[in-house]
Amino acid sequence: MKRLIAPSILAADFNHLYDEILMINDSEADFIHFDVMDGVFVPNISFGLPVIEHVNKIARKPLDVHLMIVEPHKYLKDFKEAGAYYLNVHYEACNHLNRTVNEIKELGMKAAVTLNPHTQIELLEDIITDVDMVLIMSVNPGFGGQEFIENSYDRIKRLKELVVRKNSKALIEVDGGVDMDNAGKLYEAGVDVLVAGTTIFDAPDPKQMITDLKNG
Repeated sequence: MKRLIAPSILAADFNHLYDEILMINDSEADFIHFDVMDGVFVPNISFGLPVIEHVNKIARKPLDVHLMIVEPHKYLKDFKEAGAYYLNVHYEACNHLNRTVNEIKELGMKAAVTLNPHTQIELLEDIITDVDMVLIMSVNPGFGGQEFIENSYDRIKRLKELVVRKNSKALIEVDGGVDMDNAGKLYEAGVDVLVAGTTIFDAPDPKQMITDLKNG
């Protein structure tokens, strides 16, 4: 189990985004997390390629791009060119998940798959050895600042069992309602990567909060 932190810039101050990225660069964060929303797959619209392209010019941490969009396969190359290191697609948005995962890897990115809160873990049985990371949504996707869904712990444990049983190298990531009250429990359940937005950017000292989350 690793202890990696991916600050989600959905919660950053976009009036001072340059400074926010410099703070992350200078912190113990491991990735920078981007929630790309289209207003169709999820009930919200966030940002897209131009923001990722500009952040990539100054970021010193790998970009973890989470696509909450319909037909993500149409945009894989675009996000590669924008600077994505991990490209994360939803199981629920992919009619041909294996093909999409393979295309992501052929483009030179790490392939990740996301599951919504009520999508069965067992659906990943046949692809778990092909992906580099699985993201478990611990809130319903679309908005930051939501309350953590408690049965996420059980889902993470089941995913960890699947990863171990299939001898997969996939990291387990969790996003939604992550804070200091549950960080340690999430690591214990098997999480490798914590995504946190408001917990980090609303903290009096965001850089210290990243360190605190890493230590659980």
